[in-house]
Amino acid sequence: MDFFFYPDSVAVFGSFKKGAIAYEILRNIVEGGFEGKIIPVNPKGGVLKIEGRKFEILRKLDEPVDVAIIAIPAKFVPALIDEIGPLIKGAVVISAGFSEVGNRELERELVEKARKHGVRVIGPNCAGIFGVHGRFFGSFEVRVKSGGLALISQSGAFGGAALAMGNEEGIGFSAFVSYGNAADLTESDFLEYFADEENTKAIALYIEGVKDGRRFLKALRYASVKKPVIILKAGKSASGAKAAASHTGSLAGSYEIYRAAFKQAGAIEVEEMEELFDAAKAFEMYPKAGRCVAVITNSGGPGVLATDKLERLGLEMARLGDETVEELRSFLPPQCSVKNPIDLIADADYERYKKTIEVICRDENVDSLLVICVPPIFLPGEEIARAVIDAKCDKPLIVNFMAGELVRDGVKLLEGSGIKNFPTPERAAKALKWLSSRGAYC
Repeated sequence: MDFFFYPDSVAVFGSFKKGAIAYEILRNIVEGGFEGKIIPVNPKGGVLKIEGRKFEILRKLDEPVDVAIIAIPAKFVPALIDEIGPLIKGAVVISAGFSEVGNRELERELVEKARKHGVRVIGPNCAGIFGVHGRFFGSFEVRVKSGGLALISQSGAFGGAALAMGNEEGIGFSAFVSYGNAADLTESDFLEYFADEENTKAIALYIEGVKDGRRFLKALRYASVKKPVIILKAGKSASGAKAAASHTGSLAGSYEIYRAAFKQAGAIEVEEMEELFDAAKAFEMYPKAGRCVAVITNSGGPGVLATDKLERLGLEMARLGDETVEELRSFLPPQCSVKNPIDLIADADYERYKKTIEVICRDENVDSLLVICVPPIFLPGEEIARAVIDAKCDKPLIVNFMAGELVRDGVKLLEGSGIKNFPTPERAAKALKWLSSRGAYC
């Protein structure tokens, strides 16, 4: 499916009046820096200017392209697919009005026409796709920075919100696909594709229901072996399942069956959007982590909260070796606790943090580190951020800088070095839990 996410050419069908969906998609493609050929198509023809570029709107597509993005009334889509089928490899059908509103026959006809010409279809009733590393933003959703997360969303609106929140969280994306009604290509196809896609480090999946459970389980197993797959399942309750059925025309089914399938396949299920992003941030930094954690903090309370959460999540507080404890005692003030969690007390500075991280990291009993910083007003958070960045440590290191304005500049410094911040001890602990799900026991 590279032609979808790394196309050399694209045709967009629809209205190109400002504010129309086809216009907004075309604008996104142009502003996103796509370097391939771009062809707007509308029977009325005309000329269009976007970002200083001038486009002639063709009345009909008359040359081959990799992808057609279609945003026209639903009733005209099958005929258009039949017309352009010999010229395209794939179609992204944005148009709504198919099985999600009961028009199953129209959707069946769309797929029939596509298969007649060997065309693969994403949608209908979807929000489009991104191939971020190919600088292809074939959707009306907000553009994102490049990174390692592929987001697969059954809901276009959820996908758009997730992209916007991902930008706020500093997450980098490899791809985004909103697949809507899944008339042809389904979540299973995308799981298998992104499992082998070289720019994707982790896969996030939002689903309401699937049409072929066996195929889904097979694809989920295949992908989960290769990469972390993070799943947010909607439609868990009876009322939610009914809402999901009316949303995309798919059957939500029993949540217990889905939960068992996720566990059997080795996928990581999260409960809410916040957890989806936290897991994505963790896996963008590290592929996995062990279960034995050392907590380093300058404030006892957050250290205790982190310890409580880690143990509730089934992780273990690493037992520091005697040599580690003696080395810590050699340079830390006597008021500091050298037991795990290690409390560096409120006036901990650059050197105290940096040296402690390096000493703890060398301990063979420690699999991963959770570093907490609650900077006092007399000590800038940037100083501790630099200590984390400069410390020589080859083990997974999760940070919790809190709170708000006090740590804003320090968090920015960390993110500039590829270190994601988790704003509470509990969220940081969960990040290590998800990493440990692909790691080893102590």
